[in-house]
Amino acid sequence: MNRTERIPAWLRRTGIEVAGWSLVVLGLAALVLPGPGLLMVVAGLAVLSLRYAWAHRWLHPVKARAFRAAAQGVQTVPRIVAAVCGGLAVMAAGVIWGLWRQVPPWWPLQDSWWLPGGWVTGATLIASGCIGLALIAYSYVRFRRSDSSRG
Repeated sequence: MNRTERIPAWLRRTGIEVAGWSLVVLGLAALVLPGPGLLMVVAGLAVLSLRYAWAHRWLHPVKARAFRAAAQGVQTVPRIVAAVCGGLAVMAAGVIWGLWRQVPPWWPLQDSWWLPGGWVTGATLIASGCIGLALIAYSYVRFRRSDSSRG
């Protein structure tokens, strides 16, 4: 590959910065909102570790904590059922959000304070639920099956 086909260094640096920090910020938000927060934080730190030693140092403890949380989430059948129900509830909320475009009559504040509805928000919730269910399945296969095979 010759020099003209390579990605310029400034573009590579900028791409790493934008992608890494975006994933970290979205991951932090997803820790309290629906979505795979720890997964996005780990992904952001992995991207930022291409440029920064501090991100590389933080990556392994955060990744270990994410795996520990994933293993604990599938430790018992009630936890698995609760997690699956939570993922399905987020998806159902997405469908309702997409269909319900009017301010509900029980809303106590001005109509302008009602959160924006529509299919953009609904699709985001549905996607979050799907990602959550996929992560539950991954955690089950990775941690629960390996525990039961040890006997």
